[in-house]
Parts: sequence; C-alpha cells; structure tokens
Amino acid sequence: MRLIPLLTAIAVAAGLYFLVFERDDLLAFARGETAEDTAAATASDAPTNPESTAQLASQNRIGVVALRSEARPLDSAVILRGQTQAARQVEVLAETTSTVISEPLRKGAQVKAGDLLCELDPGTRQATYHEAKARLIEARSRVPEAEARLVEAQARLRESQINLVAAQKLSEGGYASETRLAAAEATERSAVAGVETAKGGLEAARAGIEAAQAAVAAAETEIARLTITAPFDGLLESDTAEVGSLLLPGSLCATVIQLDTIKLVGYVPETEVNRIDVGARAGAELANGLRVQGEVSFVSRSADPTTRTFEVEILVGNADLRIRDGQTADIAISAEGTKAHKLPQSALTLNNDGRLGVRIVREDKTAGFELIDLLRDTADGVWVAGLPDTADVIVVGQDFVTEGVAVEPTYREAGQ
Repeated sequence: MRLIPLLTAIAVAAGLYFLVFERDDLLAFARGETAEDTAAATASDAPTNPESTAQLASQNRIGVVALRSEARPLDSAVILRGQTQAARQVEVLAETTSTVISEPLRKGAQVKAGDLLCELDPGTRQATYHEAKARLIEARSRVPEAEARLVEAQARLRESQINLVAAQKLSEGGYASETRLAAAEATERSAVAGVETAKGGLEAARAGIEAAQAAVAAAETEIARLTITAPFDGLLESDTAEVGSLLLPGSLCATVIQLDTIKLVGYVPETEVNRIDVGARAGAELANGLRVQGEVSFVSRSADPTTRTFEVEILVGNADLRIRDGQTADIAISAEGTKAHKLPQSALTLNNDGRLGVRIVREDKTAGFELIDLLRDTADGVWVAGLPDTADVIVVGQDFVTEGVAVEPTYREAGQ
C-alpha cells in the first residue's frame, strides 16, 4: 500500500473538518489571532449592546461576489435527436409475369412521374386482346337480332289475344265451338311463352356484350402492366431490373425515393409532447453541420410501447438535394417561451439534500438558497428558471456560505 495517497487523504479530511466544524478558529488563525484572543474578544462583547452586536456582525461578514441578474424572455425550445427520412419511398413491383425487354436505368438517376422503368415482353397478350375485341363485336351484333325476335313475339302475342277475345264472344253467342275457343287460348299461351323466350334471348345478348367488354378490359389491363412507370418525381435508389430477367407478380422493378421535400423524424418524451403543435417552427443541425428549418407536420397520438415516446415529423425543403436520407439531426422545436436568468455555470451549487440551485444575497445581507430548473446549456452560460425577476446571485464564494450566513457582497456586471 502506498503511503503518500493515504497521507494526502488524511490531510484533505483534516482540512475539511476544520473548514466545516472549526470555521471560527480557522478564520481567527488566518487573521493571526490565537484561540485565547478570540475567546477574550467574544467575552468582551458578551453584553447585549445593539451597537456592539451590529459591529461584530459587520466584522464577521464573509465577502462574496454577486451578479445582479434580471429575468429575460427565453424561447424554450423542445430539443430532441432524430434523423432525416425521404418524404416518399416506393418499391415499384411487377404485377404480371414476363421478361424485361428494356435497358436498365442505373441508381441515382432522376426520373419524372410516368417515366418508363421496366418494359416487359407482351407475348401473346396482343392476340388475346384482339380476340376479346372480336368477341365484343360479335356480341354486339346479336343484340339487334334478339330485339327483332322480341318484337315479333310481342306481335304474335297481340294477335293471339285478339283471336282469343273474338273466340270467347262467339262462344258466348253460340256461334263458335268450345274446340275453337280452346285452340285460341292455347295459341295465346304459346305467344306469351314466345315473348318470354325472346326477352331471355335479348338479355343473354346483352350479357354477352358485358362479358366481352370485361374480357377486353382485362386484356387492356394486362397489356398496361407490361409498362412499369415511375409513380412520382424522384431518384432511383436501386438499378431497374436487368434486360432478360424474369419478373413475377411482386418482383422488384426499382426503388424510387422523393427527396425534394424531406422529413426530419424524431421522438419526444411524454413529458414534452404537449408543448409541440402541428405547424410550429423547427430547426435542425445535421451531422455535417448543415442547418435547416421547417414546420412540424405530424405529432403522433400513440406512444411507442417500448420507449413511451411520441413520433414527430418535420417537413423541410430540399430542392437542391443537399440533405440525404438517413442523416442524424439535432432538432429544436419552438414552444411557448418563459422568463429565465442567464448565469455562469460556476454559480450552480447543491444544497444539503443534493438539489441543484444557486446562492443569493437577500435584502438583509444574508445568504440564501433558491432551487432552480435548468432550461438550456450554452457555451457562455446556462439559462435557469425558478428565481424572482430580479435576483442577486452569488457567483464567487457560494460554496463558503450557507443559509442565513451574513455576507458582504461585491457586485459585478453581467458581462464580466
């Protein structure tokens, strides 16, 4: 065991003991007085003379340096860390089975909405389409014939109905036999059946037209699927499918991303989410030093079940494509401001309970302790809340005084 660290620890402990528990004797020793002189001075001033007490208190005040701080408005931004994300990213997939016959486009190429990405071999699809068109023409030609049959059947029905009425009247007057009446009734029923049959034929002809039209539409859709185009303006994130490769339904033709508008995506804790509104201004600094600004476009209403944080999206213009997908970003979202004091970091201290605060000079020239909330840390100081609008904050000597200790402050300007 080394001896020097042990002796150092003993010396530090002894120094702390005398500083805390033997403060008066230590100060007297520093002034060159002995313990007997201090005791004699205390005994001589023992009478309760107000003037002597005030003089003694003035002599025992501890000198400190204080800063008279005025509260100022502070835009209390919500700070979070996130990353950039493409506004849109789509994997363009094939919807039919065929081989690629177009030359591939290489990743990084810019495409416009509707530009050809992959063209597939039509095969027998054109023949299928022409066959469906022919069937449609044939089905349409059957409709006039069916309509003519219906008109003819309806005329026969009217004729049979007239003959039936005549036979009934003659039979009632005894001028026609029952056999003739029965024959007229049978003819009328046959004409009714003929009308129904003609109507069914007309409906079948019309259904044939609809079936043929559906076949034509299916053939046209199948042919349209042979041409795979870009869904929006963007960049190719991958090469398009190579010529000669076989694509099946769901096979990847290309990946297109949109970067002219980009999203900043971050996650805010549940204690801060209510401070963020859609449309709020936001700024971010990327890992490469680039600074951008935008507006909050989305605040999630559902927390992540693992982290209990809420997703926030910010839209940022990126016409020059300087921002890439997936870059790290430090995001600051503007929120409702508050009044705060800007103090040097050295002014912060802890009380006996370990809580953060500052020592202040009260009106009776005694030291006090005020709890503070740390709002923002900057290179030239910290912004804190929890103090009165005007406060004399001890910036030098705060660690040598406690609550109620008499002090003799020396004030300095805020810029010093």
